[in-house]
Amino acid sequence: MRISLISPLMLASAAGIAQNAPMPPAPSLSSPIVIAHRGASGFRPEHTLAGYELAIDQGANVIEPDLVPARDDVLVARHENEISGTTDVADHPEFATRRTTKTIDGQTETGWFTEDFTLAELKTLRAKERLPKVRPANATYDGRFEIPTLAEIIALAKRRHVAIYPETKHPTYFAKIGHPTDLLLVNQLQAAGWDSPDAPVFLQSFEVANLKRIHKLTKVRLIQLLAGAGAPADGAQPSYAAMITPAGLREVATYAWGIGPDKAQLWDGADPTRASSLVADAHAAGLRVHPWTYRAENMFLPARFRRGGDPIAHGDVAGEMGSALRQGIDGFFTDFPVIGVRTRDAYVAERTKAR
Repeated sequence: MRISLISPLMLASAAGIAQNAPMPPAPSLSSPIVIAHRGASGFRPEHTLAGYELAIDQGANVIEPDLVPARDDVLVARHENEISGTTDVADHPEFATRRTTKTIDGQTETGWFTEDFTLAELKTLRAKERLPKVRPANATYDGRFEIPTLAEIIALAKRRHVAIYPETKHPTYFAKIGHPTDLLLVNQLQAAGWDSPDAPVFLQSFEVANLKRIHKLTKVRLIQLLAGAGAPADGAQPSYAAMITPAGLREVATYAWGIGPDKAQLWDGADPTRASSLVADAHAAGLRVHPWTYRAENMFLPARFRRGGDPIAHGDVAGEMGSALRQGIDGFFTDFPVIGVRTRDAYVAERTKAR
């Protein structure tokens, strides 16, 4: 499990979470879960079966696949439908003419896109590390792993008894070009027998209208993702900021089971050491809170949790996770499940002792 990569500082922070801080003012609505963000992506290239397997070995409760379609409407796991940064497609001369430019959710991108390839063609590609300068050890696994399908991920989750947390990527864009990814996803979950409120599924989107549509099609738990700036790409709400007001959260609760905020939204913008009211407001609306994404490298950490001046060295991510747990969050996304599990377990044990 590559636990040797975890610094003593991180483990000490995890072990001492509750001893150094009071119990949360807004207790969790659900026992906190650890969500493996794209797998154990701090240790393996993201969205690979090997990465998901490692995350499960490290104790993650949930694995997260971002879903995009192949040309023949098979859902596969990639962070984006443009795949030059996460596969070796540029090294395949037979696909050189597939390179193109598209506008997706208002952003112009040039590269290779999953919707222009059949599943059989995508299966000839191999995954590579998306952040090789930040995670050079991961790049040693480049070329080893296929792009997994949703069906393969469901089979893995069933075999290993974990939940899945699929994200529907760019649903409005895909619907406009003839790929109804929301319906494809719901149909596949139903075929797997995962269509009830207690099914091991959390279904997430940064858009709003598609979650409302899905709410009418399935009973699985829906999560409204929230970015720290901007607005949903479908234009269904004026801004994410409007959605995190008490009134906005009550509206979200009419179709969603929880929210997935940017982790920075848990803190006061004027004072990043002071908690915002988001967790308490969401809980008051009956919504669970699963912030994203906790990464160990200094470059991804708030200043108070960085250690040293090297941006890719590991800081005190366990301390950052602990500070969020003390607010009463119901789970969190992390690239480092082994740290997340140790931190969560230490926190839960100390809370139980204090009761």
